[in-house]
Amino acid sequence: MIQFKGLSFSDREWFTQRMLEDDRQACEYSFANNYLWSDIYGVEMAKEQGCLILRFQDQDTCCYTIPIGAGDRKGALDALLALERAQGRPVVLNTLVKADLEWLGHNYPGQYEVETNRDDYDYVYSTEKLSTLAGRKFHGKRNHIARFKDGNNWHYREMIPDDAGECMRLLDLWKESAAEKWNDEMENELHINRIALRNLADLVLDGGMLYKGQKLVAFSIGEPLNTDTYVVHIEKALASVQGAYPMINQQFVLHNCQNYKYVNREEDTGEEGLRKAKLSYQPEFLVEKYQARFQA
Repeated sequence: MIQFKGLSFSDREWFTQRMLEDDRQACEYSFANNYLWSDIYGVEMAKEQGCLILRFQDQDTCCYTIPIGAGDRKGALDALLALERAQGRPVVLNTLVKADLEWLGHNYPGQYEVETNRDDYDYVYSTEKLSTLAGRKFHGKRNHIARFKDGNNWHYREMIPDDAGECMRLLDLWKESAAEKWNDEMENELHINRIALRNLADLVLDGGMLYKGQKLVAFSIGEPLNTDTYVVHIEKALASVQGAYPMINQQFVLHNCQNYKYVNREEDTGEEGLRKAKLSYQPEFLVEKYQARFQA
């Protein structure tokens, strides 16, 4: 019988090792990401036949990840299918990538239906391009950064756990500035930002802080995702400060991502303005994600 339980910091090393065995590209495949969203999506984990399986709620649907790691992947999925079918329930596998569909097609041909949603696709960028912003397409971003640097009264520094309070105050300013359009999704985002700041060390996250004069105007938080990709989970800046967003984007990449070929900046959730902003940075590719539904 597969046993699911909530995530705890003591699980991080085992969890991360299973992820590294698959070397996954999608932003959901990190311990920190799942821990941060565990309250909102009810994330739980199970260890089955040397593999990791995650369970979570996506609206009214109970979803699972495909078994992750170098263990008996098919045996673990067979056990999950048997468990759910015994209860008369379908099995929904979410956040699948193309390689997962190929594996499912080989091992379970004709047994499931596939769906996809463009809003969930991750944006992956060249670290070199985000670092230099060279070329005509980035002219506007270089101009915004130049305006930010006017007066030469700025600095960037690494975030430490004791900085949580200062970053929380910037989050309060961000919420105040967005009061007229505040919604449940933004409240969830605020919630996971606060959890990340309170647990920076335990989640083994990197953070960077950007100042204009003596005022904190932006911060960013991320971590290595796989052997060639770094993922940026959080980026917050005061929109009232010209150039703060492109500046924190570039500075965080320059200080934290240079050992990686790519930077994953997660999805746009279908938000038009965010999609426009992410596309403006010229992604190298999008990580397409899929859902497979096995009937009961």
